[in-house]
Amino acid sequence: MPTFINRESGSFKFKWLIWTVIVIAVLIGAYFLFFNKKTQYQFITVQKGSIIESVSVTGNTIPTKSVSLAFGSSGIISNTYSDLGKQVSVGQVLAELNMNDLNASLHQAEASVNQQQARLRALESSSQPADASLAFITAMRDSYLQLETAVLRYSDTLFTNAISVNPSIQIRTQSQEEENAIEAERLIVGEKMEKWRNTLVNLNTTSDNQTIKNAESIARDTIVYTGSFMNHLGNITKNLTPENSGLLQSVIDSNRININTAAQAVSTTDTNEKNAYDTWISAPQNIDAQKALVKAAEASVESAQAKIQNAQIIAPISGTVTQFDAKIGQLASPGTPLVSIMSDTGYEVDAGVSEIDVGKISLGNEVTMTLDAFQNETFIGKVFYIAPAETNNQGVISYQIKISFDKPDIRLKSGLTANIDIQTRQKENVLILPQYAILQNDQGTFVETLENKVVKQNPVTLGLQDQKGNVEVISGVEEGKQVLNIGLKTK
Repeated sequence: MPTFINRESGSFKFKWLIWTVIVIAVLIGAYFLFFNKKTQYQFITVQKGSIIESVSVTGNTIPTKSVSLAFGSSGIISNTYSDLGKQVSVGQVLAELNMNDLNASLHQAEASVNQQQARLRALESSSQPADASLAFITAMRDSYLQLETAVLRYSDTLFTNAISVNPSIQIRTQSQEEENAIEAERLIVGEKMEKWRNTLVNLNTTSDNQTIKNAESIARDTIVYTGSFMNHLGNITKNLTPENSGLLQSVIDSNRININTAAQAVSTTDTNEKNAYDTWISAPQNIDAQKALVKAAEASVESAQAKIQNAQIIAPISGTVTQFDAKIGQLASPGTPLVSIMSDTGYEVDAGVSEIDVGKISLGNEVTMTLDAFQNETFIGKVFYIAPAETNNQGVISYQIKISFDKPDIRLKSGLTANIDIQTRQKENVLILPQYAILQNDQGTFVETLENKVVKQNPVTLGLQDQKGNVEVISGVEEGKQVLNIGLKTK
């Protein structure tokens, strides 16, 4: 019994000793493994090289030129000359409204130009003032003779004692008052004709301009009054019938012919006298006034042409029709787009840039692009337009830019998505580090170095950053300096 107990106690002590040794060994190993391990560092060497700053945006291809067209005036569409998908040339008429009235107005305006130009030529080719005065005086005398013939030979066939102070109309009128009125008018016509004849007696080339103008004023007054007198007689003879006048129909017809002849003669006298006066006032100082009349007539032509153009849709560019909603018989409203054209001159890229990046971009910046439609291909271009004003899309501010392709590509289409990298600035031979070697905190921007086995933070100033994860270091380190790879990324 005692012997058995002693054996058990010795075995227990032996096992306890072995476990104690094992625990001590584990603790010593753990110490050397975890607490006495030498720190390992990764370093990155500051190098010189080139760095390119870029801005990345997304845009879409659009035609270099595209237009939406509408009529400039309202009306019924009378003709169409194209359709959706058709090729059109610049200046081609695509649709037009009914233009009958507009064309008539244009012809009338062109005729007025010809008339005013003819008068101008007559003024510019007129003789010296004395000869011009003689021609005008002669013309006034001829006009007087035409008027005198109209009155004495034709209209006076309706009167007795026509050239006396008591002219009497031979036919019955609607009332005694009308007879008295027409007889009084014939007396006044005679008085005016006599006054005109007396002015012509003393008129010659030595007469001053004012005297000639006074004579012309008397002639104009006589012609106008006589024309009114002829109209009155015409109304009287128009209403004549054998029943109300007691005259044979043949006599009535003869009277009407005489009065119509007289009225036409007065109208011819009026035209001749006006033309003669226009010619007489063709002194050089009056030519400018006639030139102004020509310009006014030409402006009327331009106005008529503009109205015709407003009644047409004309292609301002060559290209493909992408919208054609003009239909014959349709009522068109001014300003409502009916036709769209996309040019055949190529494509450009339209994109929006944030206000943070727009200040980095300049005209002429080189651009590399990839298009979703053409995988694994790179397209080159340049920025050729930067909008001066912002675009506000639901509170998001951006600025439109346009990018040209360096070479045309027939595969391009409108609306393709473009992934754009704009090279805004480039520097050569500058200090460069990867961004993962830079430490930024509330105190500033730093790189870490190891000095005498102690990690030290060195403040640095940064410059450009590129799309590859590199950054320019302006100050704080020098070439060849080794900094800690705090991001633990391999180069």
